[in-house]
Amino acid sequence: MKKTNKKEQKKEEVVEDTKTVENIVEVEVTQEQIDKCAVETFKHVKKVQEYMNLFIKDLINRSENHDNTKFEEPEKTGFAKHADKLSKIEYGSEEYKNNLEKLKPTIEHHYSKNRHHPEHWPDGIKDMVLSDLVEMLSDWCAATERNLHGNIRKSIEINAEKYKITPQLRQIFENTVRELLNLAD
Repeated sequence: MKKTNKKEQKKEEVVEDTKTVENIVEVEVTQEQIDKCAVETFKHVKKVQEYMNLFIKDLINRSENHDNTKFEEPEKTGFAKHADKLSKIEYGSEEYKNNLEKLKPTIEHHYSKNRHHPEHWPDGIKDMVLSDLVEMLSDWCAATERNLHGNIRKSIEINAEKYKITPQLRQIFENTVRELLNLAD
């Protein structure tokens, strides 16, 4: 029996796979098979639409109710006291962090009532669902427009470290910002 190395074995597998594909292509397909496949594909597409619409409905609800707790006490007054000052400070700076400390009771209340914040959850981002992440990233994008030198990429960088976001999820956030907001690299 002839010994083959791994490279030769891989080539033989590729050749065999190619023959299999050629055999599949040569098989005649009846109109009944085409129609059956079309019906099954249509059912699949409708199911995908149903699942996507669950996300869409959830996201619409979240967008319409985002941060509603800021219009109620204690957040209404707490944020009003510091909003102007925070808007003039760069996000993530020591001055920003010091000012947040003054807002601690207000922020803790806010986190406890709003699931799109990692602080809402015992294990942070790990406990969140996709809709939470979408709302969180949207919140970060909007927040950059309220801070001095706001920059969503810088916010993602800071928050990736703060919340121990995996490199993969961080890259997904960066890809999403680039694609949806048409921001050049």
